[in-house]
Amino acid sequence: MKSCIRRIGATMLLGIFVLPALAPSVQSQTHPWWFYGCPKGVAAQIPGDVPGPGTPGWTQYQSCLQQNLSASPQQSAQIAPILAHEGQKVMAIRNNNSLSNVQKTQEATSLQKQSDPQLKAILSSAQYDKLQVVRYQAVRWITQKRLGWQ
Repeated sequence: MKSCIRRIGATMLLGIFVLPALAPSVQSQTHPWWFYGCPKGVAAQIPGDVPGPGTPGWTQYQSCLQQNLSASPQQSAQIAPILAHEGQKVMAIRNNNSLSNVQKTQEATSLQKQSDPQLKAILSSAQYDKLQVVRYQAVRWITQKRLGWQ
């Protein structure tokens, strides 16, 4: 009987302490900056925050755009305000619980189309294509279930 209780106790301890460490984190979703060209971990990120001009993360955001889109410092300086403004609106769309997922997707896509002419004028076609990939992921992120910090 004692050995049975010990086995049950050992199994419970294993389940409580070891298995969670081996399982992937539930909060492994990317931060909002990521979907505008900055992968998780490249720049210090605050969940739910998109940097604005003059904020502490602004310089890091610009350098991250340079690195991930192969943009020049001049291009980065031109597109960062556009993308930051777009990112803030995407956050507002995501947090608007009165919209359905379809409406959120439509609004985000429409918002991105409004910025397209400005971005196409600044970026090369290859750079724009890289940005489109992460913007598409932003639209998908809007409708994902929220986990942890989100």
